[in-house]
Amino acid sequence: MKPRPGRISTILMALVATLAIGAGAGAVAYSSFSSNTKTVVREVPVGNSAPAANTSALTIGEIYRRSYKGVVEITVTTDVASPFGGGGQGESQAQGSGFVYDSKGNIVTNEHVVDGAKAVSVRFWNGDIYKASVVGFDRSTDLAVIKVDAPSSILTPLTIGDSTKALVGDGVVAIGSPFGLEETVTSGIVSALHRQMVAPNGFTINDSIQTDAAINHGNSGGPLLNAQGEVIGVNAQIHPGSEGGGSDGVGFAIPSDTIKLIAKELIANGKAEHAYLGVSVATVPESVASELKLVAGVELRKVTNGTPAARAGFHDATGTKVIDGEPYPTGGDVITEVDGQKMTTAEELQRAIDARRPGDTVSITYWRSGSSHTTDVKLATRPSLINP
Repeated sequence: MKPRPGRISTILMALVATLAIGAGAGAVAYSSFSSNTKTVVREVPVGNSAPAANTSALTIGEIYRRSYKGVVEITVTTDVASPFGGGGQGESQAQGSGFVYDSKGNIVTNEHVVDGAKAVSVRFWNGDIYKASVVGFDRSTDLAVIKVDAPSSILTPLTIGDSTKALVGDGVVAIGSPFGLEETVTSGIVSALHRQMVAPNGFTINDSIQTDAAINHGNSGGPLLNAQGEVIGVNAQIHPGSEGGGSDGVGFAIPSDTIKLIAKELIANGKAEHAYLGVSVATVPESVASELKLVAGVELRKVTNGTPAARAGFHDATGTKVIDGEPYPTGGDVITEVDGQKMTTAEELQRAIDARRPGDTVSITYWRSGSSHTTDVKLATRPSLINP
């Protein structure tokens, strides 16, 4: 899809992403399928990664035959500045992928596929093309829903699976339109789980699925299917392994559990709201806590002005200390519990906040200057962009 101005800045934004990047994180630059701009995928360590154990697997051909009628090619027309200047405008077209979500004509794709769309059309398995309208989009998860008025005879909704049941080593299949080559199928395995991607607005997408199935520009928004033919992810980003930004065997998909929640909200309301605390954080491991003169937990690296965290009086870090080559913030409050649930990593805190709704009040226990404190915080609605 069309280039996105300013996406290169997300590398820096990730360092202060709300409830996102912690100290010691191996942040690596990756690209979305829509341009050569870069984003960041956080390599989150995963414990107890069991080998593949799913049974009753279908062949790649069987998965394709069950699913291809539910996968669509999306063409988006956008306005672009005229190359001749003078304030004139032209049009640009680009392609992505998506899949039929329900029998009403709702189709799931990536937000960055339809971003800035002037017109959207959908090509189905039989070659029929229908105009589509954007129902809603969510930049925080890079998901969007578009809708077509098409006969039920060509609408084949795909089954949404449970991404929490995916295991490292499980077989997966990607179907989409890389480089405009519709109905392309590739296969691979789940290479890793619980990765973190940076969304188009700079916030973090949790629990992303890493795969080595070949996915390229144009696969954006297409489904990642498990060995039972169920959607367990929406393909969203790739490693720019080649000079042209092609597949290098390292791709990432938004998990289906996120798709279920966000698609439902987008269809009902045209938008999705997320709870917001207003901090960037860092994990303080037990192994370094004493050397940092802190307790183990989640330290507040930065508290953004005007946010629930700022109104609650939380203190952010005042310095940095390097231990074994890794920089850690020092001097900030350390969150140890949310509603009585122990917090040991930045990812746990983010999931705890993500599980709440805007307007919810949470009880947060934190450590400051040698003693523990507890305060109630009313969460706000996440802004459209990360505050500087």
